[in-house]
Amino acid sequence: MRCLCSLASGLVWATAFGQEAPAGAFDFAVIERIAQGLATQPHVPDQGGLPDSLAGLSYEQYHDIRYRPEHDLWGVEGLPFRVQFFHRGFVYRDRVQVHIVDAGQVQTVPFSAEHFDYGGMVFPDPPADLGFAGIRLFYPLHRDGHYDEIAAFRGASYFRGIGMGQSYGLSARGLAIDTGLPKAEESPVFKAFWIEKPVAGATALTVYGLMDGPSVAGAYRFVLRPGRDLVVEVKCHLYWRRTVERLGVAPLTSMFFHGENTDRFIDDFRPEVHDSDGLLLSTDQGERVWRPLQNPLRLAVSVFDGRDIRGYGLMQRDREYDHYQDLEAVYHLRPSAWVEPMGVWGPGSVYLMEIPSDADKYDNIVAFWVPERATAASQDWTFEYRLHFTLDDPGQGQSGSTVATRVGAGGPDAKVSAQRRFVVDFASDTLSAIGSEAPVEALVTASAGEPGRVAVQKNPLTAEWRLVFDYARAATPDPVNLRASLRLGAEVLTETWTYQLPKP
Repeated sequence: MRCLCSLASGLVWATAFGQEAPAGAFDFAVIERIAQGLATQPHVPDQGGLPDSLAGLSYEQYHDIRYRPEHDLWGVEGLPFRVQFFHRGFVYRDRVQVHIVDAGQVQTVPFSAEHFDYGGMVFPDPPADLGFAGIRLFYPLHRDGHYDEIAAFRGASYFRGIGMGQSYGLSARGLAIDTGLPKAEESPVFKAFWIEKPVAGATALTVYGLMDGPSVAGAYRFVLRPGRDLVVEVKCHLYWRRTVERLGVAPLTSMFFHGENTDRFIDDFRPEVHDSDGLLLSTDQGERVWRPLQNPLRLAVSVFDGRDIRGYGLMQRDREYDHYQDLEAVYHLRPSAWVEPMGVWGPGSVYLMEIPSDADKYDNIVAFWVPERATAASQDWTFEYRLHFTLDDPGQGQSGSTVATRVGAGGPDAKVSAQRRFVVDFASDTLSAIGSEAPVEALVTASAGEPGRVAVQKNPLTAEWRLVFDYARAATPDPVNLRASLRLGAEVLTETWTYQLPKP
């Protein structure tokens, strides 16, 4: 049984966070006071040094270190949630302190080498204050008595989650700072977590996080509700030390190596390889925008007006195993992540960044919301949102969804590389019910130049509707944005499909 050490003394709090001990029972306000106090001081990176023997581990060696399940937190108490801990080492060098909140009182979880299986490796005795690299959370999703992993927090401010029948894929982050700018990205870290001990029969788990970085300190609360989907209610209170050039709220990070729209040769036996295949946005005006992801030859940045945003997410729409042919990665079971803002976020934009990648081991897709207002030292901002890890598509069925995008040579002379043919398939119950002779039309536009040879027809094999058009790149040094949707008279039948052709 794990020993928990009291954190009641002001000395421990002062040592850990440079703050006086909080008075009274623990709640979110405690983390807010700690973060606010940190933000008034210069940023000091954690001094919990990592022994060279752990810092020098290879990928394989690090993953040979496994937590012993018999030491699961609450494992012998029969509670609905259990916790395991990640060891520090390899690229996971930041020290994370973990605390338990029990009936409003705080206790620390001490590091113990006895709780890890080192796979035959032998290390010098690690320091008692080694801490952890992060936490793993478990809940009996599929059957009583069997605890499934539902979420993991590890590495800077990254965390992942899964629901029933899902396999880990894309990640979320607490915050993105200066991502995609011609300078180093800032990566604030979760330096401490507080986990509320659940009661018997609990269906939600609350985790508090303390973020710290050169520009910001932040208090976070995560309420995790496992089930068919994992729903995470996030509240963050940010305290700025200094202005940042680009703030990314509720960031999502994913991988897209190649897919059905990839129009260059990839030497891979698998037809498609991606954790997500598109960015989906939903506005208060009822418009849904779908942007298929790409693996570009150079960095591509797309910006979407997000002032009336109802939600956005990186989605894995393609759920057909045949389209991936990967028995180990099971990409068809990778979750989508949908961000549902709570309250008023104000004016802003959704950014999508696509980074060139030559392998499926790199996360090369980033999406986040950027507020229009600028940060400034001594300000504090609050955001709340729900994050859904799901196999479903929010709002699917309300309008025709894009189910495939294919790109290749087009036009009367297929050898003219500047001429591209786009084939876009849409599907919904409404579209299936429309007869093939109905005068369904396409509205296709380009930010530069004009699309040509626009044709729409119903696919008799699938009951989907197919849009085909050609586009010869206009003489512009800028990226070209294409947009398309299907209509029947005045009725809009589909979401808005959009695509970016990068700079020449």
